[in-house]
Formats: sequence, structure tokens, C-alpha cells
Amino acid sequence: MRQVFRGAFIVWVVLRHGLDELVLSSFQHPGIRLLGRIVSIGRNLDTPRGQRLREALERLGPIFVKFGQVLSTRRDLMPPDIADELAKLQDRVPPFPSEVAVATIERAFGKPLDEVFSHFDRVPVASASIAQVHFATLRSGQHAGREVAVKVLRPAMGTVIDKDLSLMRLMAGWVERLSADGKRLKPREVVAEFDKYLHDELDLLREAANAAQLRRNMAGLDLVLIPEMVWDYCRTEVMVMERMHGVPINRVDELRRRGVNIAKLAQDGVTIFFTQVFRDGFFHADMHPGNIQVSTDPATFGRYISLDFGIVGTLTEFDKEYLAQNFTAFFRRDYKRVAELHIESGWVPPQTRVDELEAAIRAVCEPYFDRPLKDISLGMVLMRLFQTSRRFQVEIQPQLVLLQKTLLNIEGLGRELDPDLDLWATAKPFLEKWMVDQIGPKRLWEQLKAEAPQYAKLLPALPRLFHDYLQHRPNDLRRELDALMAEQRRTNRLLQAIVYGGVGFLLGLIVTQVLVRVRLW
Repeated sequence: MRQVFRGAFIVWVVLRHGLDELVLSSFQHPGIRLLGRIVSIGRNLDTPRGQRLREALERLGPIFVKFGQVLSTRRDLMPPDIADELAKLQDRVPPFPSEVAVATIERAFGKPLDEVFSHFDRVPVASASIAQVHFATLRSGQHAGREVAVKVLRPAMGTVIDKDLSLMRLMAGWVERLSADGKRLKPREVVAEFDKYLHDELDLLREAANAAQLRRNMAGLDLVLIPEMVWDYCRTEVMVMERMHGVPINRVDELRRRGVNIAKLAQDGVTIFFTQVFRDGFFHADMHPGNIQVSTDPATFGRYISLDFGIVGTLTEFDKEYLAQNFTAFFRRDYKRVAELHIESGWVPPQTRVDELEAAIRAVCEPYFDRPLKDISLGMVLMRLFQTSRRFQVEIQPQLVLLQKTLLNIEGLGRELDPDLDLWATAKPFLEKWMVDQIGPKRLWEQLKAEAPQYAKLLPALPRLFHDYLQHRPNDLRRELDALMAEQRRTNRLLQAIVYGGVGFLLGLIVTQVLVRVRLW
């Protein structure tokens, strides 16, 4: 019943904000456009369509807000008025009352707000779908006087998300049963992945741990700043971190005015992304403009600032190697290798012909090479690859959904910063170097160092283990040795027969040749 009520509420919101008319009016067929005008009778739809869409997503809750955040980065697919409105979802979601935030903080720390902070801004600096952020100054302890940002979870988020996810599971089941592509697309597994990452966002302690891991990983790169967590004040519902000073990355005009090298910033973004994915297998998976800033501190001027670590993606060594080989093959235009990788990984049926898959991939990708980023739509490439995948029954891999989403975010950021950035040329040297590191002596040495503690523990114990084995299993060992010797004797006899037969055959050939030559002579 809850799913029925939630579904009815979604339909009501769609009708109330006129989203049905927005969809129907986008068709060119006269009959459908007439239907759009009919369903809008009696409703006031004077508000701009982008505003109506944004307000509807806000009304429907955090899952739909996140959907709008992804759409806001795709200005190549969205009309400008809609993209501008959806961009407000990135950090301007209506905040919840500051009294609720204060109550949450006091409950989490078990003490009044004034005992924790000497100053607390009750007006939030940013408000997102899951939480909102307030600036503050710590009062006491080793961090006394330190400026911090306090992230507070929205109340009752778990209940809201569970309702939407329950409805999404129901819809995924329908798609899997009724759609011809249902089994290949694995909609229920995709929803399960989305469920996992959304619930991870509801635990701010987990987010703090993600931030700490990314901070360690990025420490030597000098391209991105990750705020330090103040662990004494981190709880499940409240997280306190170092305050960062920066300009949101989508304010490109302001960044230029401050003297930031925009072209370098775009290239650094690609480097950061590929480093996190292929070197570390641990990447920031919510990289919309609301979560990315550029440092204005003189000591770190021009570096990226990453925020909001509730969603991170992880890749196994197999995933990283498979993806790197695919990217490298794409950059080299080795479409045959791409097709072979899809078959080797089991993503397509084993009976698929390599040449047919190679030709299909070439037809999709070849037109997009040697073009600047402003002329390439990764979304369009993915769409055409998706259409091709239906023909070859390619199975969607749920563990890579976050990576696909992040790639779209990266493209959206790249378009805003430097439309002339050549994404392929920027990424190709990095991936080729990574592949060399994976198969070269450096990789071998790293693996030996990683296994050294295990070898150090095992080698001294080998004599004792061998002695215990001989002492406690003499009869079994004798039987095994007898069986081994018998097998060895059979093998020796077979080898002798083969050798004698081979020698006899050679002697026969020699004798035959001698007789033939004598007869001819």
C-alpha cells in the first residue's frame, strides 16, 4: 500500500507541476501536441518550465533531486533554461530549519551547542538533498579556535529513501519481466547498487572515512585538496571538518577574474579523475559542480577542492585492468581488441563474431576522434554504444554504473571550463603509462613487496611443517611414494617405447635413402 500511495503521489506531483504537458509538447506530431494542450486545461502553467521541473524534483525527494543534479551537468542535452534551473539543485536545495540542525548536533554530542562551538552560523552555507552545512568555530580542546564546516543530516531521511527505493524495486521488477532488454540491463541489480550508495550517504562517519582515504591517496599529487576530518566531532548524523576557502567551479568568469588558468584546471580535472580510477581504484563519484571548488588560498591557489564524499566508487584490480585496456584500445583505435575484450570478459555471448562486433564499435567511435571536446558528446557516444549493445546482447555491469555517472559529470565540468579540451589526447598518455606500470618490473617489485610479509612468516615454518608431515603421515606418504614410483615406471616405459620407435623410424629412413642412391648409382 505504501508503494501505491507513493506512486499516486508522484503522479499527482507530475500533474500539479505540468510535467506531463512539458513532455507531450516536446513531440512534433500534431495529435500529441494537441493532447498536451488538452491536459493543460484548467491548470496555471505560467511558471517557466525549468522552474516547474526543479520544484517537482524537490517535492519528490532526494532521489529525484540527485537525478536532477546529473541532468544539470548535461548542457549539450538540456535546453539552457532547464539546465540553469536544475543547477540550483546542486547546492541550493531548500534548507531545513536551523533549530532542527541545532537539536541534531546537541543530540549527537550530548551537550549544548555553546559548549562545542564558540561561534555557529545558523544560516546554512549550502543545502543539499541529504544534508546541509553550517560554518562554525570550535570552542575548546586541541582544536580550539579552529574554523570548521559542520555537516548535519536531514531528519527522517532513511524513511523517505526507503519508500522511493521500494517503488524503484517494484518498477525494476516490471522492467525485468516485461522488457525484452530486462535481463541484459539487470535493473534490479542496478537499483540494489543505488540503494547501497544512498544508504552509505546517510552515515556521515562513513563519509568522513571516505574523505580520509581520498586525502591520503591524493596527498602527493598537489592538484586537489581534501578537507581534514575533526574526528573528535564526527558522528553518524553530524560531521565536522576543516573549513575550505574556494570558489565554486561553475563560476568560470569569477575564476578568470581571479587569475586561474582555466585550461590547466580542465586538464588537472582529467588527471585527478583517471588517477583516482586507475591508480587507486577509489574515486569521488558525485562530482557535480556543487561539490567542486577551486582554492583561493595563496598557498594552494588554483587547486581543486573536493567536497561531499558520501558516494565513492571502488574498482577491483580486474575492473581496472579491463577498463584501462579498453580505454587504451579506444585511443589507439584498435577496435578489434575492444571487441575481443568484451568477449573475453563475458560481457557478450561467447559465440559473438569478433569482426561483426569490431565493425559495430568502429562505426560508433570513429566519427568522434580528432575533435575538440566541444564537438564530442560522451552522452551521444554512450547512447549509440547502448543501441549497439542491444544487438549483441551486452550485459550491463552494475558495479560500473557509478563510473559511467562520474564520466558524465567530468564531461559536464569539462564543457564549462574549456570546451576546446581534447579529452582523448589528455587521457591517452596517462593510461599508456599506467599500463606499462602494470606489466613492467615496477609492478613485479610492488607485488613482491606486498607478499614479502607472508613469505617471511611462511619460510621459517617450512622445516617444521615438513617434519610434522613426515612424522604423522608415514603410511600415507609411503603409499603415495609407491604410487608415484609406479607411475614413473609406466612413464619411463612409454618414453622408452617412443624413443626406440623414433630411432627405428630414422634408421629406416636412412637405410631407404642409402638403398635408393645405391640403386640409382
